[in-house]
Amino acid sequence: MHRSRLAGFIIDCNTDDLPSAAQFWGGALGMQTRQLPEAEGEKYVRLLDPEERLHIEVQAVKHPSRVHLDIETDDVEAEVRRLEALGARRLEQVHTWWVMEAPTGQRFCVVRAKIDAGFEAGAHRWVDAP
Repeated sequence: MHRSRLAGFIIDCNTDDLPSAAQFWGGALGMQTRQLPEAEGEKYVRLLDPEERLHIEVQAVKHPSRVHLDIETDDVEAEVRRLEALGARRLEQVHTWWVMEAPTGQRFCVVRAKIDAGFEAGAHRWVDAP
């Protein structure tokens, strides 16, 4: 058995001016921005969800701009296998997470969950295949 849920959204921006992109999206969504520490801050800016439910970041990328979602789980490999059984395919492993593609072409990531009360209460429980 493993658990997973929607973690949030990543706004991929093909830009050399990440602070301006984050400022736009923060203003558009009514969210404050927070610079992330060290090297992570060169590629990501966090948008603060006032309800503290979704994890939202603006990310500098080299591919065309798009929005992708993250699914968080307490067992990345089990969740990736479950999604493959539904028709998704693995594209690339990055650190501890997988970039995947839905059968309809949308990209998404499967990431490790920060296990907290929100995850415990909101995650769906899946029975893993033997």
